[in-house]
Amino acid sequence: MDPQTLLTGIITVLVGSLSGGLTNAVAIWMLFHPYERRGFGPFTIHGAIPKNRERLATSIGKTVGQKLLTAEDLARRLSAPEIEQAFTATLDSILNDLLEADRGPLKSHLSPDMAASLDGAIGALGEKVSLRLVEYAQTPAFAGLMSGWIQKLQDEVGHKPIAEILTADRRDALRTKVDDWVQQLADGPELERTLRHFVDAQLDRLAGDTEPLIERLPIGLVGTVEQGITDYLPVALERIGGVLADPEAKSRVRVALRQAFDGSIRDLLLHERLLAKIMVTDSTFARLLDGIERDGFERFAGTMTSPEMREQFSRAVNAAIVNFLRIPLSERFARLGPERRAALAQTLGDWLVKVTRDASTRSVIARTVDRALAAAEQRTWADVLHVLPAERVAQLLGDSLATEKAKGWVRDATQSVANQLLSRPLGRPAAWLGEDTTQAMRRGITDAAWGWTRQQVPRIVEQFSVQEMVEKKVLGFSTQRMEEIVRGVTQRELTWIVRIGYMLGAMIGLVAFLINQLLA
Repeated sequence: MDPQTLLTGIITVLVGSLSGGLTNAVAIWMLFHPYERRGFGPFTIHGAIPKNRERLATSIGKTVGQKLLTAEDLARRLSAPEIEQAFTATLDSILNDLLEADRGPLKSHLSPDMAASLDGAIGALGEKVSLRLVEYAQTPAFAGLMSGWIQKLQDEVGHKPIAEILTADRRDALRTKVDDWVQQLADGPELERTLRHFVDAQLDRLAGDTEPLIERLPIGLVGTVEQGITDYLPVALERIGGVLADPEAKSRVRVALRQAFDGSIRDLLLHERLLAKIMVTDSTFARLLDGIERDGFERFAGTMTSPEMREQFSRAVNAAIVNFLRIPLSERFARLGPERRAALAQTLGDWLVKVTRDASTRSVIARTVDRALAAAEQRTWADVLHVLPAERVAQLLGDSLATEKAKGWVRDATQSVANQLLSRPLGRPAAWLGEDTTQAMRRGITDAAWGWTRQQVPRIVEQFSVQEMVEKKVLGFSTQRMEEIVRGVTQRELTWIVRIGYMLGAMIGLVAFLINQLLA
């Protein structure tokens, strides 16, 4: 073969090789390039993948969502034993933190603001509890509850004698306790307020009473008072006579008589006045009083004790008393005026308070308690409980709970219990429940939680649109990033495609050269 022919063959093979390799290289490059449409008019070029990006995303999403990763696949995978084991391990860790950790007081786990808010809520809770308890104590349900308690108490201890528990020490302790209660009650301000309120209420009631006083008095009291006044008149006259033995009293009576005499003679004629002045002097009044002192009052008293005078005095006293008692109390209170009425209320209140605080009153109460205890020893509990009607007990308790002091006790007790609960260490919850209960709770919670999760998996998976998610992900990638991903995975194969293009082009050039030689 001549050199010219050989050169022609070499050039033909080289051109074929270049055309094949360059064609494949350009084809691979045009898969992604240009990223944006280039050119003008009909002479524009655009990379295959950038141009069909949306179609490619739809196709990939459809393939993944309907063929590669279906809802059934997800549900089956999420219900696999491996997932169950991981779920159980995580739940066991949470339960360990809840049940096995040693916890301090609940209050220590709260922030300062939360603790302050909780303290305020506890204070309000105590107030609400006291009010609700007072309201409940006034309902028929509370009376029914007390009736049930009393009946139950009667059934349990009604047949037992009280003497079994009333030992000497207990009697002394009970007596001491009653003395302390009485002392506290008598010295406390509440009893004084109660007594003064009682006095004010009674005076208000009497001030509005329009009935005559005689209608309010017991039968026979008026006659007794009349007889007493009549019998006392001679004694009073004797006492008056004794008063004249006092020089000072006698002097005052003499001056009074002199003034009365001087006043009476002013209406007389002149000669009558002169005669009276001459005949009646100070010594005359002195002798008159001496005579009255010696035997005048005795004669006067003797006259007063005669049956005729007694009868007249009885009629006069009866008429005076009846006239006095026919005046209604409302009219007499109106005559008193506000100041005198207030003074009367103050005096009566002071007297009642003094009586209740007197040592003799406490002695009477102590003796009454002793007699009551002695009498109680002869009875059974049924005898005592029988005289305590449930309605009366409920009413007494309700009235007691309605007082401000009882409300304060309930409020303080509620706050104290709440604070003690909040300040008490919680400890380890598993220790409260016990080992068997803790294990049963663990199994129950784990099984219930996993069963519920498996039931919810299909519903949860239905909410996922794998196809749409894949489409959005594909569209979210830039063309450059997609090229990097494809080249990163298939760069070796793409290089071999270019090389194969060179090889095929060279083979085609060689075949073309041989055909030309044969035809020549």
